[in-house]
Amino acid sequence: MKAFVALVHRELIEHRGAFLMAPLILVAVMFVPTLISFATGRVDGRFTGYLFAAAPTRIYEFGFLAFGAAWCVYLIGVLFFYAADGFSADKRNNAMLFWKSMPVSDFKMLLAKLTATLTILPATIYATALLSALLLFAIAFVSSTLGGVGGMALLGNIALVYVQIALSLALVLVIGLLWYLPFTALVGAMATVVGRWAIPLSLLLPGLVAVGEWVVLGGLSPVHTHTWRYLSYRADFQVSQGYIENWFTTEAPFSFPTFATDLIARTDWLQIGLGAVFAIVVMYLASEYRRRVNDN
Repeated sequence: MKAFVALVHRELIEHRGAFLMAPLILVAVMFVPTLISFATGRVDGRFTGYLFAAAPTRIYEFGFLAFGAAWCVYLIGVLFFYAADGFSADKRNNAMLFWKSMPVSDFKMLLAKLTATLTILPATIYATALLSALLLFAIAFVSSTLGGVGGMALLGNIALVYVQIALSLALVLVIGLLWYLPFTALVGAMATVVGRWAIPLSLLLPGLVAVGEWVVLGGLSPVHTHTWRYLSYRADFQVSQGYIENWFTTEAPFSFPTFATDLIARTDWLQIGLGAVFAIVVMYLASEYRRRVNDN
């Protein structure tokens, strides 16, 4: 078990630039100019404070949700490139013989990489998202105070919003990572065979399968096949529908229990289960390819 944990930790060390340093730099790029603008008077703090005073919690809810959505998009992109790069890194940097000498199977090594995509790597992005929201929290409170409307009551209200949306973002990450797990596993498995070429091939493969079905079974076009409809369904994680869509049209405060109940009820857990089985199968096939190729 210690060896497996060490393998997962290694993935963070080797890819800390994308999962740790880059997000922190993005946070600095976003907020350092903002702080300088307030400090130099480029932004009228009192006007901003009055703006926050108009609907402080509502503005903060929208701001935090926007930050959360942006970080989720960033995470999806980084995981996609990590799967194409990380699953082939051992072969590319000539470390394969070293790892082959360790008492760790190829299957366990690939499972460690897949585990990293579900745990430690997204956790760093999530922590950065909370940090950026905390800085937004501070700006909202200080601006409101400068506008003469800040106080402990406002601080408590914004803190409650922070907790509610932070919990919601955590739930979205957990379900979203499981929902997209088969895509991540497929790209990683392809990377063990073709390396970084897994990036363009993973985009091309669904289209080729749809075209193959269209040629064999017929139809209006490849986008009207069962394959294309299924892949479109699996690629669409409908987090913005349901409660979120209705909440935007009301003035009610954001509610994590209501959001969680709605999202869990609308999630297709059968598909998540099938996706997990698919991920394990392709990891096993990739590990067998990796073992046989490197043993010869």
